Amino acid sequence: MPKSKIVLHVEDNPENRLLVKRILQASGYTLYEAENASQTMEILTEIKPGLILMDINIPEMDGYSLTHTIKSMPGMETMPIVAITANVMKGDREKSLQAGCDGYIQKPIDVDTFVEQIESFLNAAE
Repeated sequence: MPKSKIVLHVEDNPENRLLVKRILQASGYTLYEAENASQTMEILTEIKPGLILMDINIPEMDGYSLTHTIKSMPGMETMPIVAITANVMKGDREKSLQAGCDGYIQKPIDVDTFVEQIESFLNAAE
């Protein structure tokens, strides 16, 4: 399986994880899930996904800090990371991009366009 079909979803809410899992698996993606920063880092020692979907409000370390940490790791500088967040106030998108995210998807996700959004981020990364 090409690495672009492997997605790591960092999200502490089980309902949100389940929705993303159902959508992406139905479209042929392999999905890894992490609930917090330490699980994320553990998974990244084992796999290199094609894309990371990063919730901003997660336990241990917020998604901004975790994105910065991942992007500063050797070999991960170009890892595409997309913020997927309910933080939709003015400036939140810019804050995500300044933290190193390559894109921004607001919650609740649009199930009709979600896969297209993911594929556009993956294609931009290739």
